[in-house]
Amino acid sequence: MNNLKTLMLMVLLAALMIFVGGLVGGKGGMMIMLMISLGMNAFSYWFSDSMVLKMYNAREVSREDAPQLYGLVENLAANAQLPMPKVCIIDSEVPNAFATGRNPSHAAVAVTTGIMRALDYNELSGVLGHELAHVKNRDILTGTIAAMMATVISYGAQFVAFFGGRSDDEEGGGNPIAALVAALLAPFAAMLIQMAISRSREYVADHDGAEICGNANYLADALEKIEYYALNGRQMSDATPATAHMFIINPFAGTMSSIRKMFSTHPETSERIARLRAQARGR
Repeated sequence: MNNLKTLMLMVLLAALMIFVGGLVGGKGGMMIMLMISLGMNAFSYWFSDSMVLKMYNAREVSREDAPQLYGLVENLAANAQLPMPKVCIIDSEVPNAFATGRNPSHAAVAVTTGIMRALDYNELSGVLGHELAHVKNRDILTGTIAAMMATVISYGAQFVAFFGGRSDDEEGGGNPIAALVAALLAPFAAMLIQMAISRSREYVADHDGAEICGNANYLADALEKIEYYALNGRQMSDATPATAHMFIINPFAGTMSSIRKMFSTHPETSERIARLRAQARGR
């Protein structure tokens, strides 16, 4: 199912880029954007994870650099019967984490320095178990490509809004109506792409992550703490809406309007915690 979603996202990106190319450069623009979209899709598959890690200046660490964190990931990966992923740290005081990569053999988990300080060992194991569950369930390729595509679409909207539309049949001047349509369509399309990331994947990752770490209460306690920071004005300075769905808790949770919450890729944290508490009681 995730492979189908990924294919659909790639097709949607190609269609949007061709459409924008037609607005800006007519048939010639469409052909140029078709070629660019093919290259973008190939690049997204192979390198989108590296791009996301670079966006957040995540640095890979070894056992020698961060022995406790590395050892914890190693133990949890063994519990989940997964290859050892790359372990990365993001210099941010805001507690959060995400996983990325194209498959379990080419995966990375990234945590902020803030989450390492805010959570105890058990709570951090719950968070990392959740992220490894995303790896095991192969959510990470779809989520990573969606992040990159949403970023590309956002830049595309700015490009069209700046240059305006032009077709081969026009003698001069831009097409302000076409440019307006493209500028409105792009953020809407980005929203649709992120909506393709089902909220149910978080519930599944919570459940499976609790199994991986050994206690659902570990993750429930961690989510309570991370949510507290998110709702009390602690926002990652480098966070972007295009990548928000990748994090264990939306980094914009404290500043989201009611409309944006409707389209959020994350379920309510309170509901996630309630399900985890019930899972723990059922043991």
